[in-house]
Amino acid sequence: MKKIIILILLTSFTSFAQKRELGKVTVEELSEKVCPADSSAAAAVLFDIGEVRFEYLEGRGFVMKTRVRTKIKIYKKEGYDWANKSVRYYIGGNTKERVNFRDAVTYNLVDGKIEKTKLKSEGEFDEKLSKFWGRKKIAMPNVKEGSIIEYEYTLESESIGVLEDWAFQSSIPVVYSQFKTVIPEYYVYKPLMRGFLVPKYESNSTTKIINTTSKERSEGRVTTTGFSNDQFSYSEITSTYTIENVPALKDESFVNNIKNYTCSIEHELNSIQYPNQPMKNLSSDWENVVKSIYENDSFGPELNKTGYYEEDLKTVLAGAATPEEKIASIFNFVKSRMNWNDFYGYGCDVGVRKAYLDKVGNVAEINLMLTSMFRHAGFEANPVVLSTRGNGISLFPSRTAFDYVISGVELNGKVFLFDATNKYSLPNILPIRDLNWFGRLIRKDGTSTQIDLMPKFNSKEVVNIMAQINAEGQVTGKVRSQYFDYNAFSYRDRNSGINNESIVERIEKRSQGLEVSDYDMQNRSDLSKPVVENYAFTTEKNVEIIGDKMYISPFLFFTLDENPFKQETREYPVDFVFPNQDKYLISLTMPEGYIVETLPQPKAIGLPDDLANFKYNISNNGTQLQLIYSLDINSAIINPDYYDALKSFFKELVNKQTEKIVLKKA
Repeated sequence: MKKIIILILLTSFTSFAQKRELGKVTVEELSEKVCPADSSAAAAVLFDIGEVRFEYLEGRGFVMKTRVRTKIKIYKKEGYDWANKSVRYYIGGNTKERVNFRDAVTYNLVDGKIEKTKLKSEGEFDEKLSKFWGRKKIAMPNVKEGSIIEYEYTLESESIGVLEDWAFQSSIPVVYSQFKTVIPEYYVYKPLMRGFLVPKYESNSTTKIINTTSKERSEGRVTTTGFSNDQFSYSEITSTYTIENVPALKDESFVNNIKNYTCSIEHELNSIQYPNQPMKNLSSDWENVVKSIYENDSFGPELNKTGYYEEDLKTVLAGAATPEEKIASIFNFVKSRMNWNDFYGYGCDVGVRKAYLDKVGNVAEINLMLTSMFRHAGFEANPVVLSTRGNGISLFPSRTAFDYVISGVELNGKVFLFDATNKYSLPNILPIRDLNWFGRLIRKDGTSTQIDLMPKFNSKEVVNIMAQINAEGQVTGKVRSQYFDYNAFSYRDRNSGINNESIVERIEKRSQGLEVSDYDMQNRSDLSKPVVENYAFTTEKNVEIIGDKMYISPFLFFTLDENPFKQETREYPVDFVFPNQDKYLISLTMPEGYIVETLPQPKAIGLPDDLANFKYNISNNGTQLQLIYSLDINSAIINPDYYDALKSFFKELVNKQTEKIVLKKA
């Protein structure tokens, strides 16, 4: 099947693939109504060409310039978003970046002729995202179904540590994508590939000659200025990565971050060696990476500062006797005192001392402060750097692989993880953004250990329903739901700052026709206990009366009526975020004058290697029907090798949940 798809793609877009210059738009291209390779595509990238080149500027040294040229065909209204483009750039510190758009044009076919609309100043926006980052955006004009949009932008940077990531693949088809780097011999970058596709690679070396002018002043009776011309040469290594006819990357259910599986390349500076100077290694393995992180002024030295909290810490620990009590007291103190400013990163911004005084800080300031307090109290505590779910999986040794830091305490042969940026987190109950495979614990001597961030215990959700069915098919009753561990954390976090009325509206909106009353939530703030949710309900949507028979959906408005896994095949792991158990205890009182005609049969089914299982049993004691159901997902991440089995497993689960109880009049 894959060979057939590739053949179709190779024969599609033939005319498009041959025109890779801006301004070369044809009537044929504009007349295209449907993407030949994918009729469902709302748009397609006709070409996307990027080049990173280093230019030597006298007095400034090497400056990195990125140039990108893009041409996109819009097929449907759903593709209009592809007519907008934004580029982030760095504005903090001394190494600012600059972004410029040019040649931004929309083409349309009007009465058989090509109409050209240029981007005007009102379609270009520049905004400040934070003290470190800005973003320049364009919104292309006169975009319609059938339009072709083109633009070029350049990004100039004096920071040469990291090249911008380049994605060859997208959520729409890509006809042609090329990425080229032209790098002086002084800098060695490590290319890191992601995804399942492999671009074609070519490389060559040429000699670059640079002429410079130096100025000299001589002092005497008359001051004179002399100029001299110098020349130096070096090798430039050109690397070109090209791929054609790339199918759209379809996002699927239960994927943590599609970026992890997108065909893309990133480069990180591995070493620098200038003429007549020793080589400077920056990152080659995890030990070098974490050592460079730890020695950074915004990281390791911040852990050693203690004077700003010592007196407060004495008070915090005054009533704590056991190690567990001391750890809990410190953790709760930092959580309650500090407020996260939503800035990520493993480096401090204003520093731990000022953040403590202001009671506001970024991730590093809060969690390095926490680690320092743990250490000061005598615990073996160390920072754990990680990559958040939104940043992707840290597969390769790289300083930019991480964008976050938490705290780890080694106690009784185990490592307990803490993140004080969220008020609802607990030891080993981290914010969901942290649950991204592995992190690295960095010790004082600069060595590191890989830390598994994924929970190994099942977080439970237990639902009890007591309901009555009347002769008209109306169901009334009460629900009691209990949320434990990560389910409790997610519930508290999701409903933080939301009143009960809004929660009721959300429940009713999720289940059309449901009326909720007497809503009550317990243990919203008491993190030592599960969240308990109680409410009464009325619904008429879960019972159907045909003649003298009544057909009942026993799961009522909790029924899972659709298999979340629809793809024929799957290349990505299935990510359930954390292992969990759903348990339902449902009691339904039958209406007078009805008896049971048929009940669903008991069933138990499991996945290989005990990755998941469910059990279903329903019984009749005369006037009441009792349903006991449990679903256990025992692994947060399930390998795609198990996808067929998982898909069949959920098919059986859905079939069982949607199976009806049939009552008939006595």
